[in-house]
Amino acid sequence: MGLFDGIDTAGSGLSAQQLRMDITSEKLANADTPGYRRQNVSLQSIGQSFGSILAGAGETLASASGGVEVSGVTADATPDKLVYDPSSPLANAQGYVPMPNVDTVSEMTDLIDEQNSYQADVTAMQTNKQLFTQTLGLLK
Repeated sequence: MGLFDGIDTAGSGLSAQQLRMDITSEKLANADTPGYRRQNVSLQSIGQSFGSILAGAGETLASASGGVEVSGVTADATPDKLVYDPSSPLANAQGYVPMPNVDTVSEMTDLIDEQNSYQADVTAMQTNKQLFTQTLGLLK
């Protein structure tokens, strides 16, 4: 296990959660914008899974580093909500305007989850920093 593996893992989480928060903020900002397509962020793990690292805890951890990365940002495939507004220039022949399928309550819930995950990664980085500082103090 390398000296900076913990910081690298937390840093990858910070980057991924920042992108998720950016996309969620974009969804909330465009919740009432006709023609906007909701986007979803997909994440995937890097390196070994936590379970496999834990299973081999007594063995060497030479390749225990990991983290998370964004595997893609895709447009949501669910159909738009139709709002009746025949005076809109975007209305179809029946008078309905396609509006994004953004549910502000669920997006706010996702944003809280993303903020908590981001804060957990910040805490992990601070813990690594404290461990480095204490280790350097022992070497004096």
